[in-house]
Amino acid sequence: MIELGVNIDHVATLRQARRTWEPDPAWAAMEAHLGGADGITVHLREDRRHIQDEDVRRLRELTQIKLNLEMAATDEMVGIACALKPEMAMLVPEGRHEVTTEGGLDVLAQEGRLKDVVARLADAGIVTSVFIDAELEQVEAAARIGARVCEIHTGPYAHAFHAAGRDAQSAAVVEQIDKVCRAGEAIRALGMRFNAGHALNYYNVQPIARLPGVRELHIGHAIVSRSVFTGLREAVREMKRLMREAAGAGR
Repeated sequence: MIELGVNIDHVATLRQARRTWEPDPAWAAMEAHLGGADGITVHLREDRRHIQDEDVRRLRELTQIKLNLEMAATDEMVGIACALKPEMAMLVPEGRHEVTTEGGLDVLAQEGRLKDVVARLADAGIVTSVFIDAELEQVEAAARIGARVCEIHTGPYAHAFHAAGRDAQSAAVVEQIDKVCRAGEAIRALGMRFNAGHALNYYNVQPIARLPGVRELHIGHAIVSRSVFTGLREAVREMKRLMREAAGAGR
């Protein structure tokens, strides 16, 4: 059954805007759990622009559902992950100039180094995911470095969906869905778990949730934005309803 991982980074973004103690990401994680989230995702960036080290420590202690730590493949972050032992560590590209992650990790260009990172995380009992573009070469490289999960970057699909006036049947949108679908098929054929995420929202999530074999979607900004008006539990509950509805129809 398809699962929802809720990214709570932007709860911390709001807190850091005033450099105060609220809203508390740990509280947000509990509210997301009560709304039906299957996991919590946070990105501990090297510049600490939102989530802080103490947040991750508290989430590890308090969260009763799986914790996914997004991170750059640096020695510092690998050390933090190995000490805290989240259920999953997702390797992502990172640039200090970017507002949010702008593309998939180029696994193909750095296989040797990433293979070592994955091995270190595996030795600590941590499942490693890689956030990659929907390209077969990247999927194959992910398998070679030992990743157990691939999360396909759905940003190009989401942008095409918006540009097409939310027409899921438009040629540009169908092309992007097909790319994600083919990548997912390759991931599963190579024995890895097929996840997806980035820029998914209440309007565009269902065509992705309907894809064969997709195990988990990671969604943050849309849910946190909706929660301003509805509360986080209800925002999570509605997203998960849409996902389950689409996944059921896709069988």
